[in-house]
Amino acid sequence: MQARRSDFDVTNSVNTTDPAAVSAAVRRIYLDLYRKAGADDLEQPFADFAELYRGEHPDYHACDTGFHDIQHVLDVTLAMARLLDGYQRAGREPLGERLFRMGIVLALYHDGGYIRHRKDTRHRNGAEYTLTHVSRSARYLQEYLPQIGMEDLATIASRVVHFTGFEVPIDQIRLPQPIFRVVGNLLGSADILGQMADRCYLEKCYDRLYPEFVLGGIARRVNKQGKEEVIFGSAADLISKTPNFYINAVHRLDEILDRAYLYADQHFGGPNHYVEATEKNIGYARLIGTKSDISRLRRRAPSPVAVGDHPEQHHLI
Repeated sequence: MQARRSDFDVTNSVNTTDPAAVSAAVRRIYLDLYRKAGADDLEQPFADFAELYRGEHPDYHACDTGFHDIQHVLDVTLAMARLLDGYQRAGREPLGERLFRMGIVLALYHDGGYIRHRKDTRHRNGAEYTLTHVSRSARYLQEYLPQIGMEDLATIASRVVHFTGFEVPIDQIRLPQPIFRVVGNLLGSADILGQMADRCYLEKCYDRLYPEFVLGGIARRVNKQGKEEVIFGSAADLISKTPNFYINAVHRLDEILDRAYLYADQHFGGPNHYVEATEKNIGYARLIGTKSDISRLRRRAPSPVAVGDHPEQHHLI
């Protein structure tokens, strides 16, 4: 089997730094499910997403968060399409093609809140929005969905996107029908597995996520007594705590998101590649912790500066 490339998905078949490649993969899944016209309606959200993240939108700066970059979003979007497909094939309450499209749009813009508006003069990096980025994503979706003919779903989408974050407890999200909670469970699961199954997940945590945590007020926080608490003292400390984060993530996946990640089994028709890749990453994080040797992080992630471009090399190291 060919070694997995750092700019490709868990199946090593889709370039997740390229919106066109992921759009084509999602389109194939859609047409295989519904076998009718309508896939064209997915093209505009992908084109608009690429424009937004590359800084080509007249109102927004380019994405400047190294971890929550275009590859992260495309990994999540592809995972979401596969979970939607698995759910449909499992014979549950049908989603319908329109809710499939809504799920894809949600995945594409679930982190839009990290993108800085050009009028923003107070923030120098999108990571400064870490604690409020999901609410900002919700507002963006509220404005964006009417532009693509989904105005009736805009308010619902602005609530469902909170399944990816912690600003609103999931059990407090009010939705008009249970089927929208299904979409939320799939979205939240795709967000967790899409990032943790990334071949360079640990390297990205070390090089990119820790700096975002510092800028976003996550690495250190002031407690109720007014004293500063150190949550992550360094990038190496973040890596050492990643296995514990995974334990919490598993609880969220199983107990809060209703084990929706298991629908990937149905899609793949066998092993869940997302779970396998994630557990491999976590096992390696444990090894690094045991050996106290951060130099074991040797893989090279695709440059976040070149997001959306066609990489000239596929990193295998």
